Amino acid sequence: MWEALKPLDPYRSVKAALGALVIGSVTITTLLVLMALQTRTELRIVTIFSIIATMLITQFVAHGLTSPLDEMKAVARAMAGGDYSRRVRADRRDELGELAQAFNHMAADLQAVDRHRKELVANVSHELRTPIAGLRGVLENVVDGVSDADPETMRTALRQTERLGRLVETLLDLSRLDNGVVPLRARRFEVWPYLSGVLKEANMAAAARAAAGGSVPGRADVHLHLDVSPPELTGHADTERLHQVVANLVDNAVKHSPPHGRVTLRARRGDAPDSLELEVLDEGPGIPESERYRIFERFNRGHVSTPHGPGSDGGTGLGLAIARWAVDLHGGSIGVAESPRGCRIKVILPGSSRVPG
Repeated sequence: MWEALKPLDPYRSVKAALGALVIGSVTITTLLVLMALQTRTELRIVTIFSIIATMLITQFVAHGLTSPLDEMKAVARAMAGGDYSRRVRADRRDELGELAQAFNHMAADLQAVDRHRKELVANVSHELRTPIAGLRGVLENVVDGVSDADPETMRTALRQTERLGRLVETLLDLSRLDNGVVPLRARRFEVWPYLSGVLKEANMAAAARAAAGGSVPGRADVHLHLDVSPPELTGHADTERLHQVVANLVDNAVKHSPPHGRVTLRARRGDAPDSLELEVLDEGPGIPESERYRIFERFNRGHVSTPHGPGSDGGTGLGLAIARWAVDLHGGSIGVAESPRGCRIKVILPGSSRVPG
């Protein structure tokens, strides 16, 4: 009945509604008194009817004033239990309606904070997995006697440990991923030895995962090929952020490669002065054109989400989102390029004069 009539909806103030309640009660009492005088009804009967009418009107109005508060209380209890999806109705035009709108804004902000917290944990877990797997592979080879604890092996393990330390230090940076305020430490570097090191770590991680078995998929059968031209090619970027881009793109390409497939990492000079163009090509099923605009969204795995190889899974759906974030920090671009076979991801990094400081 209240929802159908909404008698207080024209009022834009709770005080006006309470004033209307008082005026209505006084009016009804006055009419009953006048009626009693005309019909010579006893005063006590008039008093009883006045009290009943006033109580009914008060209950009717009070329900309309307190129902939003009861709804907020129920939603607040749900939020305390971890459910941030519920909202309260905000169709009133008085102070309670404004309070409901503010309450909904607060619930939306809390839901966003909770989602970002979960995404941060997922981002960090995703990024730590590769160096941990590589370090584990090196140490297992030394323990099992497959390789000696020579300086080169120890340097490889040290590089993985240093990368773990750097990734831990970026926890605060990743928490501000959406704001794009993470500082870049761009420098000039030689492309071939840098990308060669990234692929070497990817090979080590794949071998370690394949040896570990279990829930951690490994694709040691996929061949990684590096194509840099000219060989003396140099680039200007934050090498740690660029490592995130290349490692995630290669990892994604390996997962979706057919058995004994080939993943190519290609580097060329870009069209703009001092720019760098990177491409990662695989021989997998490719990405449908209708899905290409969504593959860089967080947690999106697309329709082609089942990688090749026994025991493989689709990952967390964060790798490409992290890659896009890191490229955006450089002021570059990343996207799916046309390819006659498989998938081709193209990254363009601007020259040193265009990289944000």
